Amino acid sequence: MKLFFRQQLGAGRFAALMAGLLQAASIAWPTSGHAWGSLQILSLMFLSLGLVRCAASQAPDRQAVKAAAVQSGWFATAWLVGSFWWLYVSMHDVGGLPAPLAVAAVLALAAALALYYVGAAAAWVALVRRSGWQARPVLAGALFAALWTLAELMRGRWFTGFPWGAGGYAHVDSPLAVLAPWVGVYGMGAVAAGLAMRLALGGWRWKAWRDGALVLAVCWGLKVWSPAFTASAGMGQVELLQASIAQTDKFDVVSGVRDALTWYDQRLRQSTEPLVVAPETAIPLLPRHLPEGYWRELQAAFAARQDRLALVGVPLGDVGQGYTNSVVAMGPAGLPDYRYDKFHLVPFGEFVPTGFQWFVRQMQIPLGDFNRGPLDQASMAWQGQRLALNICYEDLFGEELAARFRVAAQAPTALVNVSNIGWFGNTVAVDQHLNISRMRALELQRPMLRATNTGATAIIDHQGQVAGMLARFTRGSLVGRYEGRTGLTPFARWAAAWASSARRWASAASLRWRASASSMPRLLASCSVLMRSASLAVIAGLPLGSHRPSASSRA
Repeated sequence: MKLFFRQQLGAGRFAALMAGLLQAASIAWPTSGHAWGSLQILSLMFLSLGLVRCAASQAPDRQAVKAAAVQSGWFATAWLVGSFWWLYVSMHDVGGLPAPLAVAAVLALAAALALYYVGAAAAWVALVRRSGWQARPVLAGALFAALWTLAELMRGRWFTGFPWGAGGYAHVDSPLAVLAPWVGVYGMGAVAAGLAMRLALGGWRWKAWRDGALVLAVCWGLKVWSPAFTASAGMGQVELLQASIAQTDKFDVVSGVRDALTWYDQRLRQSTEPLVVAPETAIPLLPRHLPEGYWRELQAAFAARQDRLALVGVPLGDVGQGYTNSVVAMGPAGLPDYRYDKFHLVPFGEFVPTGFQWFVRQMQIPLGDFNRGPLDQASMAWQGQRLALNICYEDLFGEELAARFRVAAQAPTALVNVSNIGWFGNTVAVDQHLNISRMRALELQRPMLRATNTGATAIIDHQGQVAGMLARFTRGSLVGRYEGRTGLTPFARWAAAWASSARRWASAASLRWRASASSMPRLLASCSVLMRSASLAVIAGLPLGSHRPSASSRA
């Protein structure tokens, strides 16, 4: 019994580790940024082979399940470390956190998130051994796909969610990409997981490969004969700004702040395009702390124009009302006021969980707590288009973007993402985020206009293809055309309905919790809050493309 476990642990640990790193690389290859769907399936198949051996072994159930848990733990931890190792850059290089503590934080986050996949793998081995489904590979593959996808969903939703590096993103350019408007990134990941396990169960036998060929045939058929879910809403012209200010200088009053204020003021005023977009916190100070007349004169410059609109990232708020990470519109006189407040806040980046101020104090980053806006904020109507804003990693949550498509007549015609991932330097995070935006464009069949501080500033069409992109870590602007779209994809329909139901359930659950908590002993209530905050800190992650006004700007 113990011999089996030791053999499995020794033989499978290294293979699972390497397979996990390949899984991470498939999301965005380190040298090119390209997504490799075939590599994602292949790497997951290596893990699946180990799980199949555990399920088929003569060892007691407990030992077999334990071996499966260990292998999946190594795989998932390596995959997640490989997906967001660049958090080290924000914590150490930018934040000044000691290197050992930064490394430990990344490893701890990855290991905690890996527990979802450990549970999925262990459950699969246990269920297959009890049901005898080793001899029924189709059912066994479907079961693995369901459990693995459940783990992905839990990682993406629980404790605010941190779905960065989900397997489905590797298929943004693969034949499975045609499934995006039907089932979204998680559905694509489920198909890939089912294929990986089916190949592991079937080996080199024709039946296993036949099923894979059938999936490819279905994808080809959808690509050729799929109905047109959306139609053109007309063309638009846009200019996307990229100042490329180093994160270490961004909130320095002498260098970064002055540079940003001067450059963005000039480029916004000089733009001749109908729409100009400046990235997240392009204006890094609260409006009332800007130089005398700066904000008012910039607004007046656009108010005097009849055919120009600017969308500008800026922090807003005060001590009494709280602060928001926002985008404001500057346009012709008489245009209704518009602002978008970030809904999905980043743990540690835009709020500090209770009990973890000590960790934040280890970094020289001005962090605090932001307020969040509503889930389904209205789009900005401009020149026949409806522009839906999202800030930084909000485009990681497709179901939340889909909530704005609940009413078809008011659904966005284009998506606009403003970001600053200068926190993570010139790393693969830039390519990963670009592929995430491309996936949202595929799911919703809407163009995505990306204005970033350091890259990747790009225009993505409704088919997820990059129509134009500015060289990263360069200062300049990207001018181009985009085609807005009307109509709803199947994903937009069911995800919007799900988001609305989830919001109602969450509100009801919150009310029930408050009612029950009021009747609980104070000690138990306090312990519950502390446990929730601790779990949130471990699972949700560290600052991800978010930032704050400088301490001096926060009255």
